[in-house]
Parts: sequence; C-alpha cells; structure tokens
Amino acid sequence: MKPGVVVRSAMALVLLAASVISAQAQGLQPGWRFQPPPGITVVPPNRPRHGLALQANLHVDPVFLRQVVRYDTHERSGTIVVDTSAHFLYFVLGDGRALRYGIGVAKSGFEWNGTHRVTRKAEWPSWTPPAEMLRRRPDLPRHMKGGLDNPLGARALYIGSTLYRIHGTTEPWSIGQNVSSGCIRMTNEDVVDLYVRVKINTKVVVL
Repeated sequence: MKPGVVVRSAMALVLLAASVISAQAQGLQPGWRFQPPPGITVVPPNRPRHGLALQANLHVDPVFLRQVVRYDTHERSGTIVVDTSAHFLYFVLGDGRALRYGIGVAKSGFEWNGTHRVTRKAEWPSWTPPAEMLRRRPDLPRHMKGGLDNPLGARALYIGSTLYRIHGTTEPWSIGQNVSSGCIRMTNEDVVDLYVRVKINTKVVVL
C-alpha cells in the first residue's frame, strides 16, 4: 500500500473514533449519523427561526427501518400494535409475522395506552393544536394547512375519539425517541406505506 493511502486511512480511522466518542459523551444513542435534509437547519432548543428550523438528534439506529419480523400475538391480521417502550409499531400479517416500523412516542408525562379503532384517515392532514398544547406552547400556530412543513407529515390515522394520531413527521431523525405529546410518529415514507394497508375501523392496541 502506498504511504499516502496509509496516511489517509489512518486519518479516517481517527476521525471515525472521535465521532463515536463525541456521540457517547453527549449521551446519544449509538447508531448511524445522517445529515438533515436540504433546507433543514438544526438549532438549539426553543429558538426556531422558521418552520423548517428544527431541533434534532442526528443519530438514528438502523433497527428502526421498516422490515418484516417474527411476531407472536393473539391479535388478528390487520391489527396495529404499538409497543411504545420499544419504539416499534407492528402491522400484524398473520402466521407469526408482522411488518415492523420504527416510531417516535410520547415524552415523559404524556404516555398513554389502550385499545381503539381507526376512525379517520387523511392525506396531507391539516393541524389544529388542541387548547392544552397551546397553553404550553402559545407560540404555536392556531391552525396549519397540510403540506411539507406540517408536523403531521404526509398521512394521519386518527385513533378513536382521542386527540392522538399515527402520523408522519418533518423530523425523520427523531424516530426511536420519546418526543411527542402523545401521538405516534413515523417517517413519511413509512406512514404512507401503513396508510394504504389500514382500513377504517382497524383495531389499534397501544401498549
């Protein structure tokens, strides 16, 4: 091997090791580093400069990629099971299999569980923050039309008579985290995939 190649390889290893040590020092979950999409700026908490200036955790574990897995359950095929502690949503396929998606779930103090049904489906849903959220975050808009910068993302599945939804996100790097006010968050690609599989009145079990 040429001396120049050896030097470049050694430098790459040093930079990789420094990146891993830095991530661990910050207490971030181990995983793969992804840059935000074009047009997204990462800013400190509570200082968004515009609708696309978002705080983010840039470390995403590939375990949260959509995949078919073994899944033993008594639930019928077509049921949605949300395992909030593991940050997984399962769409039951039957025969001991399920389609597993990575999700973002409620932050501390906003956890919930129960069994409901999908009562509504929406493409590029609009968002009206509930009164409780506006009291906590008076800076939020009173209403936002559906679109690329809407926090509900590309699709939404409305859960029973609750205020909660399974929906997309403008922050795909937040999957695997406790981040929401109770809603179940998926990447836009995953929620579009789930949306076409789910029918009105589909059973939703949140653990």
